[in-house]
Amino acid sequence: MPRILIIDDEKAIRNTLKEILEYESYTVDQAEDGPSGLDMLIKNKYDVVLCDIKMPKMDGIEVLERAQIASPDAAFIMVSAHGNIDTAVDATKKGAFDFIQKPPDLNRLLVTVRNALDRTKLVTETKTLKKKIAKSSEMIGSSAELEAVRKQIAKVAPTDARVLITGPNGAGKEMVARNLHELSNRANGPLIEVNCAAIPSELIESELFGHEKGSFTSAVKQRIGKFEQADGGTLFLDEIGDMSLSAQAKVLRALQENKITRVGGEKEISVNVRVIAATNKDLQQEIADRNFREDLYHRLSVILIKVPALNDRRDDITDLVQRFLQDIARDYGDKPKKIDQAALDYLKGLDWRGNIRELRNVVERLIIMSDDTITEADARAFAGK
Repeated sequence: MPRILIIDDEKAIRNTLKEILEYESYTVDQAEDGPSGLDMLIKNKYDVVLCDIKMPKMDGIEVLERAQIASPDAAFIMVSAHGNIDTAVDATKKGAFDFIQKPPDLNRLLVTVRNALDRTKLVTETKTLKKKIAKSSEMIGSSAELEAVRKQIAKVAPTDARVLITGPNGAGKEMVARNLHELSNRANGPLIEVNCAAIPSELIESELFGHEKGSFTSAVKQRIGKFEQADGGTLFLDEIGDMSLSAQAKVLRALQENKITRVGGEKEISVNVRVIAATNKDLQQEIADRNFREDLYHRLSVILIKVPALNDRRDDITDLVQRFLQDIARDYGDKPKKIDQAALDYLKGLDWRGNIRELRNVVERLIIMSDDTITEADARAFAGK
């Protein structure tokens, strides 16, 4: 149940608010002054705090400021009989969710509490999602080859330099791109990912640059493209070697001028975007075959990061398998299975042409088909090699 703390020096007010909120099935605690309220915030987790402003020992604004450190996720609703616009604005600037005057209107109070609870839930979900995203982009392993990639990322990420990531399918190019974004000065901005191989060539320009209503038959409304969506952040162009020459020309112009024009439009739109590209193709050969623009290649490849194939960093297979055992068990809501050393040694000796993606699929298959401990016999029977 949602948990609410009432901090007020007037016992009658506390009891009234408690009775109202408990009737709505909330769990409610009380504190008679600021110091005791802060002490309860440190010891317990609250979703919402109703805090009086005028109190002895410590006023509500000071409680609010200190609570930003002690319990930053709790939504504060400030309550006062002496409030005015300046007080409300000051409280909001210092982090309060809302401000209510005494005596509070019942409907206004309940609506504000519900809205505050929604805000707290959203904050919690966002933090959980960020943790999941961070975990999904974590590069697993301690091999010399992977450490070299990490060092490159650490040097390049804080800059705005464009990066071209190369490597075979399933090796982790997308993870490198996410790490570059998360460690950059643009980490608070959007990371927009585009798989150039998955978009038909006739639609790639609309996808990247957007289009105006009526610019072609199915353009029934205006569309904002990926470059505009990524403004202030990072645009990751995956499998850029599959992009059409026409779209390449427009991407080159966007990189040169930091401006784009929507399909069917005439207005130039300024964009502030860092572009990271990735490919599994040999772009030098694609240039020789006239499938890729050499000038675009040089614009994209200010920094080149080559992601090693799994066959080139077999020492990381043990760490990867252990992580996959944990992650897949969590996804299934089950207890992680164990794997014996002989099975690990067998997996390390296989040819992983599908790289990390293939390894994960094999581990998932072994989890499904094996008993509590995955043995070498299981690996030989179900690895699919």
